[in-house]
Amino acid sequence: MTQIKLCGLSRMADIEIVNELRPEYIGFVFWEKSSRYVSIDEALRLRTALLPGIKAVGVFVDEDVSKVAALLNEKVIDVAQLHGHEDSRYIERLKELSPGCEIIKALKVRDKESFLKELDGFALAGPDFFLLDSGTGSGQTFNWEIIKSSEVTRSLERSSKGWFLAGGLDTGNVKVAISELGPMAVDVSSAIETEGKKDPEKMRAFVKAVRDMDCNSL
Repeated sequence: MTQIKLCGLSRMADIEIVNELRPEYIGFVFWEKSSRYVSIDEALRLRTALLPGIKAVGVFVDEDVSKVAALLNEKVIDVAQLHGHEDSRYIERLKELSPGCEIIKALKVRDKESFLKELDGFALAGPDFFLLDSGTGSGQTFNWEIIKSSEVTRSLERSSKGWFLAGGLDTGNVKVAISELGPMAVDVSSAIETEGKKDPEKMRAFVKAVRDMDCNSL
């Protein structure tokens, strides 16, 4: 089954909808430059209302490792998603400070050669999962042909437990993405918004599109 992450939640109304839809993951953005930024207090309030079984992911960009670890240890979030220049040493340190934590490392996919080189950098101390994107919340797709290559596929399998596909996904292309690429999970934010706020009907439509793919594959 393809898992779903609905990212950039910031209101109690968003939590009410995800409790209805039951995605596997939701995301809180702790990067202050983002329009979807939430404070720790806001995230804790929202997390308290989240149904058990839905994992809360904290999205960070070059954040102090001790701050990320504290949010994991205090159960404000279940998973840390790293979108900056965090390297294998950062990940190793985070796992020391928060034993048993789950980590997603976001990688920008530009071309095959640079992508494989970046993956190799996590060979010794890597995240649990990778998130493949065109940028930090850019809302744009990247060249999917890059990750169809058997060399890239093998490298992803060696380096992590699975990977998330992000960047420009919506109800119009997510079925094609799942069919052609087979990601462990899909991640969406801007495509489920209207005027910068999460739109319940768009959220429902996206989740339905993914779940319909799973039903059709049975």
